[in-house]
This record gives sequence, structure tokens and C-alpha cells, in this order.
Amino acid sequence: MPPVRKRPRSYDPARTRAAVLAQYGHVRAAVATLTPEQLALPTRLGDWTVRELVAHFGMVFAAPHRMLGMPEPSRPDGQLAAWPLAIAAEAPAIADAAHQRAARQPDPGAHLAEMERQFVADLDTYPGSRLLDTGSGALPFADYVVTRAVELVVHTDDLNDAVPGLDVPLDRQALAAATRLLADALAVKAPGGSTEVRVPPYAVVQCVEGPRHTRGTPPNVVETDPLTWIRLATGRVAWTDALAAAAVSASGERADLAALLPVMA
Repeated sequence: MPPVRKRPRSYDPARTRAAVLAQYGHVRAAVATLTPEQLALPTRLGDWTVRELVAHFGMVFAAPHRMLGMPEPSRPDGQLAAWPLAIAAEAPAIADAAHQRAARQPDPGAHLAEMERQFVADLDTYPGSRLLDTGSGALPFADYVVTRAVELVVHTDDLNDAVPGLDVPLDRQALAAATRLLADALAVKAPGGSTEVRVPPYAVVQCVEGPRHTRGTPPNVVETDPLTWIRLATGRVAWTDALAAAAVSASGERADLAALLPVMA
């Protein structure tokens, strides 16, 4: 039986915009409370301190602004679900940019406010169909905004991990978008229908080569909560550690995802 072609997941641009701005607002409010000592704390992101991490939040909005200033690609040849898989190649440049931006911005709060104003202006100026030349091909601006939800959710969790008691909230719609895009990225990385990955209440995807189930309970099932999935998908938590902590359940001979994770690093 030939593989079933899946229609790409769609996202409502208005809801995505609201979710991204809501999550960014949570981050801005938290950053405004950080002391110099807290900004100097280490993070789980290599040699980044909290100051570099905060600078990277500004880069979340600087990236689409930079792309909008470039010539528009002639056709949309990218795939949104493949975007997380392309990030690893950009990691060294991203880290260097975060360090440079942190050194240039003595007032992190003011910098984040300026980046938000710039992003909102871009959203109001350009249509969602405007193509951007991204690391995973040409994507519509509206699709690229979904990737901003992933960045914000992932790094909000990093910020909470670095600063005890900060507890920056996660916007529900931003968390949903991040969960779904990272789940879809796994299906792109390991296409197939033998294993069902469930991240209630936001995502269910089928992946991994092998016999495809068509009805009833699938023979290979992985299930976890959204935040654990995001940590697994981005390498913040190891598969074996999540299993040991009972944060993920896996049943079936094709339910071991260790070799497929992370999908974004």
C-alpha cells in the first residue's frame, strides 16, 4: 500500500499572532524584574548566561525583520514542519549573535520593547503571504510566525530553569503551536505510520517506518505531556531520563524514539 500523503497542518494567523505577542509579553514582564545578579546566572545553553538568553528573545523578532528586508523569493519551496530540523546548522551563528547582542544592549528590557514594536510594525505592514528566505526554504510570513511561538516557548522554559522562582507563564495557544510543530517535525524526520505519538491535548502524529495500523489501538504508542515533549524534542531532556521519571510512556517495539530525538537542537 502506498504511503498516505498528509495535508500540512494549518495555523490561524490571527490566533498565532496573539499567542506570540502574549508569550513575548510574559517574557518582557519577567525580564523587567531581573536583577544584575540574575542576569549573570548560567543557563543550560552552553556558555550563555541569562543575559545572552534575554538577548536571544530579541533575536526572535529580529530574524523575520531581517528576512523582510531581503528580496522576496519567487516561490514557496519550504516546509514549515521541516523548519525545526534546519536549526542545528544555524546554532553557531545564533550563539555568536546572542553574545554580540547582549554586549550591545545595556538595558535588556528596553531592547525587548523595541523588538516588539518592530515586530508588530512588520505584521501590520506585510501580508501573511509575503515569502521569507529561511533556513528551511521560502516560507510565508504567516508560517514563519508559528516558528516564533516555538522559539518563545522553548526559551521561556530555559529562562524558568535558569532563574529559580521566576515561573514565567506559558500562553496556552503558544504552547499548542510549539507542541504541534515539533511533533510534525518528528513525522518529517521519521516518516511512516507504525508509531503514534500522542501529546494531549494538542497533537497526535504517526511516524516511523513499518506496518501501518488502520483501526483500533496502534501497536506502538508514545504519550507524554506538552512541556515534556518540547524538552525531549529540543534535547533539554534525554529520552531515557524521561522514561525513568515516568514523564513519557512508550509501548511497542517501535516506540523507542531515542535515536530520533532531538528534532530541534
